[in-house]
Amino acid sequence: MSDNNANAYDLTNCDREPIHKLGKIQPFGALIAVTSDWIVAHRSTNLGEFLSNSVPNVGDRLQNHLSASSFKKMVSTLAGSHTEDTQERIFGLDLQGDGRLFDIALHTQGDISIVEIEPHDKDATMDLTLALRPVMARLEGADTVSDLCNQAARQMKQLLGFDRVMVYQFHPDQSGEVVAEAREPDLESFLSLRYPKTDIPQQARQLYMRNLFRIIADVNAGPVAIEPERRITGEELDLSLSTLRAVSPIHIEYLKNMGVGASLSISIVIDGKLWGLFACHHYGPRILPYSQRTVAELFSQLFSLKLQIAITDAGSRLKERGRQLHDRLMSRLAGGTELAEELATLDELLGDIIPHDGVSAFIEDSYRSRGNTPDEEQFRTLVPALNTASISQIIHTDSLASLVPAAAEFSDKAVGALIIPVSRRPRDYIVLWRRELPQTVTWAGNPEKPVEHGPNGERLTPRKSFEAWQQSVRGRSSVWTDEEVSIAEGLRVTLLEVIIRVTDEAMEERRRAQQQQDLLIAELNHRVRNILTLIRGLVSQSQADAHSVESYAEIIGSRIRALAMAHDNITREQWEAASLHDLITQEAEAYLSGKQNRVRIEGTDRLLAPEAYTVLALVVHEMMTNSAKYGSLCDSAGRLEIRTEVEASGDYLIRWKEIGGPPVQPPKRKGFGSTIIERSIPFELKGDVQISYKLTGVEASFCIPAKFVSANRRQSSKNSQSALNSETKRPASKPNIRDTTLPEHVLLVEDNMIIAMDAEEALLRLGIGRVTMASGTAGALKEIEKEAPDFALLDFNLGSESSEIIAETLSELAIPFCFATGYGESISKMSGTAALGVLKKPYSDSDILKLLEQVWSATSDAAE
Repeated sequence: MSDNNANAYDLTNCDREPIHKLGKIQPFGALIAVTSDWIVAHRSTNLGEFLSNSVPNVGDRLQNHLSASSFKKMVSTLAGSHTEDTQERIFGLDLQGDGRLFDIALHTQGDISIVEIEPHDKDATMDLTLALRPVMARLEGADTVSDLCNQAARQMKQLLGFDRVMVYQFHPDQSGEVVAEAREPDLESFLSLRYPKTDIPQQARQLYMRNLFRIIADVNAGPVAIEPERRITGEELDLSLSTLRAVSPIHIEYLKNMGVGASLSISIVIDGKLWGLFACHHYGPRILPYSQRTVAELFSQLFSLKLQIAITDAGSRLKERGRQLHDRLMSRLAGGTELAEELATLDELLGDIIPHDGVSAFIEDSYRSRGNTPDEEQFRTLVPALNTASISQIIHTDSLASLVPAAAEFSDKAVGALIIPVSRRPRDYIVLWRRELPQTVTWAGNPEKPVEHGPNGERLTPRKSFEAWQQSVRGRSSVWTDEEVSIAEGLRVTLLEVIIRVTDEAMEERRRAQQQQDLLIAELNHRVRNILTLIRGLVSQSQADAHSVESYAEIIGSRIRALAMAHDNITREQWEAASLHDLITQEAEAYLSGKQNRVRIEGTDRLLAPEAYTVLALVVHEMMTNSAKYGSLCDSAGRLEIRTEVEASGDYLIRWKEIGGPPVQPPKRKGFGSTIIERSIPFELKGDVQISYKLTGVEASFCIPAKFVSANRRQSSKNSQSALNSETKRPASKPNIRDTTLPEHVLLVEDNMIIAMDAEEALLRLGIGRVTMASGTAGALKEIEKEAPDFALLDFNLGSESSEIIAETLSELAIPFCFATGYGESISKMSGTAALGVLKKPYSDSDILKLLEQVWSATSDAAE
């Protein structure tokens, strides 16, 4: 078979090998598997080499062959295991009371408990704390990820005495690379060698996540069988968490090809994902005592924590570089000119941070470029494919032609691309380009495993050569690093801000509002799920308060209206300063329905600047939610007092005091909500937060710096004092319509079927004789031509059209009408029509009745 055919084989037979159910163990220990009542279900055939006094057989009770004290110790230890993947250990246990000591590992796998037995080495017993302290101390001086990995490899080699210790990192394509190494001087270096993803099959990676430690003591030692191979129910013994688990023949062959006599691997897990491994090689057999292996395993876990901190610190430094880039761009692009006109400035500022060979801007269907880039015609061939990606997704590739074949037309100019979308409609892009960079990748041997023909058919075998094998790569640029992509994420936000600013200054009001909506639609899509989830929670939690279907609908309606008003509070003032007392009031009404009379606000109201208002909105929400869940508002007795005052310095002080609730306990774990409460004001506003979890109730103070605070124009010179009264805030009762004169026939124009059906039912409940519905302009005009209504309620925005033409027709026929809308910015457009009123969504029966009474009253007065 030719090499080309061999390469066509699917490299997955290793992935399908059942390496966790081999039915064998390594000979440096023995294994017993017992049922829940400690009857032996499996045992290794070498058990007699360890328990020579009394050897249990399959079907025996294990306690009959062990000393009473050792059996009791094992039972109590296993009972204390909290999760299935937990492995418990006992060191120096006298199993049969004959003075011989063993190290025992116990874990549960399904309905079977597995006991692994190894000889105890008295000389190797060590205090874990004393052993780890000097090792960890040597890691303290390492700040970067690279330095940390190099130091860890040296310390692990010293701790275990293996000939070679490597830190092996997985790449996004699942290949691996040796990023740090400590070795004996006479050994060749494996540093920077790459290993294909097929060297570590998928099921092996899964086992590395469950069982962090894997030792192969002697590759030449024959495995020991487990009897019986299957239980009476036909199940094989699952050895996923076993330390003694035998080794796949393919992996044994792989190690022998490398000349390795023993190996050890310890998983490095970061944020719940397999980041890499400590890979240890010894060129002869090496059996480590259990206590020493335990120290190494604990060291690896502590190293993983240290590594995670280093990665986080690197991310913080990255954010700082992104912030500096943002500031520099904003100061340089503050002149109000089009972004495409400032391409030279953008190219200059990005050059030192994200190296590139050219930059293109495709803004408002206009193309500009600088450096090594495709021409306009070539770029436009890419746009249809680019537009299929997510509106906020940055695309980065070292070979654009592999994703979009049309890019091959300009491969002489650029092959790599970092594509940054900066709007939704039309799709606008900033693209950084890189030219081809012929590369040489050094692999540990040819990465393609050869196909072997044998008696059982064709199979993939381990590579037999681990000489450095270099592969030339053409048609690719240098790879965009994670750091560069992260900076590009921040750059996208900055560019959006620049575009918004330019658009605001260059376009008329209507165009500006539409453009802002387009630019913010991505963020809106992200938040809609949270809003829907919150509404779902309101619906679910309202059941207990209702006594009938009608009251249930009324309670839900009132809470959703309160929630809508709370969100309106942020945008109502067109991003001008807004009232803190209004914020607290709206938050209480939206989230604490039925308890408003227990929330009291006293003191001086002030307006908060938008950047402070959004921060306080999150803080107040978290505080109010915590009070409703755990504090003074979670029962029927407690109350909440909030007092605001302006200090002599002009700083705004908010005092929060919960009284009469259940006893308060400080939180045992600091979650995201606690972080918002304690850190957002100091971090973003440079203010101060003090919070005390007193037994009698939570008390807190929040200080807002004076520069974010201004006087409330609506407040009198005296301090305000208000209590949120549940009676005044309760949803209005069903209106009395007996004495109200209402239109007989109403035309309802609404493009959303559910809203239309709800409005129709409301009109009929109010006593309207007949309701005709239409979902668009054409249908509404046809209904008017068929039979003119007495009154019309028009949804202003009907998808891709508006109801203005319907309004003009109704005006010509002197038919009264009103608009309904959920868009505040549309109200100014409606004021130029003959509409007699505007009904803002969401609305209730009472809102509709009030509007109809006003319209009919005005119509009657005009007729008189």
